[in-house]
Amino acid sequence: MSTRTRLAQLAAVMVLVAAALCAVVPPSVAGAGPGVGAARDGWAADAGGDGWAAAAGWDGWAGTWYSAPVEAEPGGVAARTVRNVVHTSVGGSRARVTFSNLFGTAPLDLRHTTLATAADPARTMRTLTFRGHARISVPPGGQAVSDPLPFEVPASADLYVSVYAAGPVTWHPQAQQTSYESWGEADRAADPGAFAVTTGAWQYVTALDVQGAGSAAGSVVAFGDSITEGVGSTQGADRRWTDVLAGRLREAGPAGAPRAVLNAGIGGNGLLGRLTGPSGLDRFQRDALARAGVRTVIVELGINDLLSGGERNADALLAGLRELVRLGHARGVRVLGTTLTPCGGLRVCTAEVEAVRETVNAAIREGGVYEHVIDTDRALRSPNAPHELRAPYDSGDGLHPSDAGYGVMGRGVDLGVL
Repeated sequence: MSTRTRLAQLAAVMVLVAAALCAVVPPSVAGAGPGVGAARDGWAADAGGDGWAAAAGWDGWAGTWYSAPVEAEPGGVAARTVRNVVHTSVGGSRARVTFSNLFGTAPLDLRHTTLATAADPARTMRTLTFRGHARISVPPGGQAVSDPLPFEVPASADLYVSVYAAGPVTWHPQAQQTSYESWGEADRAADPGAFAVTTGAWQYVTALDVQGAGSAAGSVVAFGDSITEGVGSTQGADRRWTDVLAGRLREAGPAGAPRAVLNAGIGGNGLLGRLTGPSGLDRFQRDALARAGVRTVIVELGINDLLSGGERNADALLAGLRELVRLGHARGVRVLGTTLTPCGGLRVCTAEVEAVRETVNAAIREGGVYEHVIDTDRALRSPNAPHELRAPYDSGDGLHPSDAGYGVMGRGVDLGVL
């Protein structure tokens, strides 16, 4: 279905969508518990790659880290060992890891995968299995979820998810995190001196879920573009706005049970059309609603449709955002959202773009889109030039916040609404 056809359909049902926003969640959804869409134990290799089937009730698993799959790595078929560095938001006593072949056109041979803490990899490294087997073939478009593993996952810590594999690589190329590679026809996961090559991408791995006392409050999914991905923040320092929010939730949550924060941002991603990665409408089910333990989604999306996609119809953008809310409510998930941040530092942020951005923001502020509004536009904009970022909050490109700007965003979320 084309984007234009989709928009026509969305516009035709805007009245129905608005009514749905005000409706009470149906008993069949409300009764499903906070973990609607939570992952099942064990292994899955569904050809659609849309995650796990919805559970009848929350099974206690919560995502602690997530990476939205973006595309197939160009030429990524040679045998190698990849040491993905992932940063947890909450801890737990059991772990499971998801590996994706979503964009592969051939089977992915996962020969050996391990999990370890970065603080003590030699002592903590454990082999992951899939229905009891260490090696598995993942079909094109599918994914593999490891067996639950007894493992003490610390909160706010780096873990190594090492993958020795051959075949197509589904990756997230702008991780804002340094990971490592070792090439060759041998598994090097246990060799601390093997990883001399660095990479700024996450490869194969898309999710780390935990179970235990530390995961008892479920997950918040941040669903967005490069501003959610953290472009402009310090590489490897975990200073995205989602990291700031996760830290606040750990400090404010009940003892042993903070809310996890999962970052489902893709740099260059669009709401309506395929720019970088699948469109927001196309990936919302997989990257937001299917996350383990999801209770709330925060949407930060739409600016790239204006800047890169050439969209100039505010009603179309608003219809797309309302559709995300409708989909979330149908699964018993709360959907909050941000205003579109200033872009005046970019040449492509023309007067026409600014007019549409302001129209969209006005509608969001009036309460006609989200259950709760996080006004990042007002928080970040310059008082003297409202179409531009305030200088201390600008990473230097006129669009992406600095560490200070991301700190303002992360502190601007009302924890009470999560």
